[in-house]
Amino acid sequence: MENSVKLYYFSYSEAKTYLWATVFVACNMLLPQLFHLIPQGGIIFAPLSFVILAGAYKFGWKVGLLAAVLSPLVNHFVFGQPQTGMLLVMTVKLAVLAIVAGLAAQHFKSVSLPLMIGVVLVSSVVGGLGELVLTGAIDGTIADFTIGWPGLLLQVFGSWFILKKIG
Repeated sequence: MENSVKLYYFSYSEAKTYLWATVFVACNMLLPQLFHLIPQGGIIFAPLSFVILAGAYKFGWKVGLLAAVLSPLVNHFVFGQPQTGMLLVMTVKLAVLAIVAGLAAQHFKSVSLPLMIGVVLVSSVVGGLGELVLTGAIDGTIADFTIGWPGLLLQVFGSWFILKKIG
């Protein structure tokens, strides 16, 4: 189940960092529109998280962090989602995911299902704690696991599959 993959670690002084971050922001504009065709599809599947996880794992936490910060902002200004009240929460959760994924890839230099499960669980718990601090309510964090479990599975298996295939 483990697969060595070619991983990249770009710095903020490299043009490739901004190129790949732009690619992931563009993906994060298109993919959510497909999931929003499903009732509560954005909440259930968290498509922004899927793209951020795969991107940060493959190209490093700096690319992932740029995409994590820009994706919700661009989507908010273009499509009105996430709503203003959730913009900071979503940005924090995506940033945590990008950093955890990028650092895990850098440390382990491989991809496996247990590693993807760990990345998703750690980032979900830490991001959920961030949401709790920002909102003072635990409802959103609980919903990530009760309503959003298909999205967590998409993150784990979808990212693992893509990373394995593009090696």
